[in-house]
Amino acid sequence: MGLESATRFQAEQSSPFELKGSLFTLTVMHLRKADGEAIAHHLEQKTRQAPDFFKNLPLVIDLEALDSTVVPDFAFLHDLLRQHGLIPVGVRHGNAQLQSAALRAGIPILPEQRPAPAKVSDKAAAESPPTAPVRHNRTITHPIRTGQQVYVPDGDLILLGPISAGAEILAAGNIHVYGTLRGRALAGTTGDTEARIFCHSLEAEFVSIAGQWNFIEELEQYKDNRDKPVQIYLEKDRLVISPLYK
Repeated sequence: MGLESATRFQAEQSSPFELKGSLFTLTVMHLRKADGEAIAHHLEQKTRQAPDFFKNLPLVIDLEALDSTVVPDFAFLHDLLRQHGLIPVGVRHGNAQLQSAALRAGIPILPEQRPAPAKVSDKAAAESPPTAPVRHNRTITHPIRTGQQVYVPDGDLILLGPISAGAEILAAGNIHVYGTLRGRALAGTTGDTEARIFCHSLEAEFVSIAGQWNFIEELEQYKDNRDKPVQIYLEKDRLVISPLYK
C-alpha cells in the first residue's frame, strides 16, 4: 500500500465495513461414523430427493456421536459436501484430535457456547419492563404454486389455499395451512423451537422446525397421518407428527 493511499484511508472518518456477531439457524450433520463410502452413498440419496434444498446450504458438522478413536478424512468430507451443493461452515464438539484434523482440512471449529448475556441490575429491570417483540404475521389467500417461495421473517404464515409440490413456505413462527400441504414447509427459521406446522391435509415432501428437518416419508407417524389434519412440532429435538383433532 502506497503512502498516499495510507494517508487517505487514515483521513477517512468511517470504515468501509463493520464486524458484528449474529445468530443463525443452520443445518447440522450429526456424524455417527467415519466411513467415507457410506457417507457418500447416503448423501447421494438425500440430495437426490430434494436437490434444490441442498443447493448452497450452510452446514455444521457435529462430532459428538462420533467414535473419538476414529478420525474421518475431513478433506474428503469437505469436498464431498461441496460436490453436493452443501457448504461446510465448521465443526462442533469432538475431542482435540478430531478438531485438529478438521482444522488441517480447512474446516473451522465452532465455539461450544456463546457468551452469557450481561446481567441487568434489579433496579434497571424494574425501570425497564420487558417488551414482547413485534410479530408481523402474514395471511395469503391464494394457492402457492410449484416453484414459488413465501417467507415471513418475523411472524406466523397463514395460508388459506393449498401448497403445490415443489413450492416452499418458510416462517420465523408457526405455519398454518388451511388446505393441502405439499412441497416444503420450514417453521421456526430463526431458531424458535416452540414453532409448529399445522395443516388440514399432509402430503408434504419436507418439513423443518428450528433447523431440525426430515423428508416427510422418513417420519414414523407419516403413514398413519397422510392426507389428514395434523400438527408437526419438536419433542426432545425430534420432529413429531400428531393428529390435529383428538
